[in-house]
Amino acid sequence: MRKYILNFIFLFSVIAIIVSCQNQETIDLQNYMSNGKDIYKAKCQNCHGENGEGLGQLAPPLTDSVFLKTNKARLACIIKNGAAGKMVINGKEYNEKMPAFPELADIDIAQVMVFVTNSFGNKQGFVPYKKVSLQLQNCD
Repeated sequence: MRKYILNFIFLFSVIAIIVSCQNQETIDLQNYMSNGKDIYKAKCQNCHGENGEGLGQLAPPLTDSVFLKTNKARLACIIKNGAAGKMVINGKEYNEKMPAFPELADIDIAQVMVFVTNSFGNKQGFVPYKKVSLQLQNCD
């Protein structure tokens, strides 16, 4: 019994050391990615594809890191309010309307943004909920 207790204490200590080595932003990024993936699967994947490849001329791919980076400040508003009008992504023109997702909370939008901007070949880092919330207050 004593051996099991010592092994448990040792294992717990190793886990505590590993977890304490990660900074809060890394932990938040991992949590946002996990939750964002679930939201993406439920709300976005039908049109944008499992791997962000898009859906022909109907829905653009999410693999164009240039478009995502250039429009990063607008992404929260696009997710919340949808989009209409011409968009050029990977040199192709898209003109279909994207539906709005007003039911998503600000934190949900932040999480799906982090997932999209860090998946499908994109590596744009962490965007905190507070920043996304401010962006949503300034939507046109």
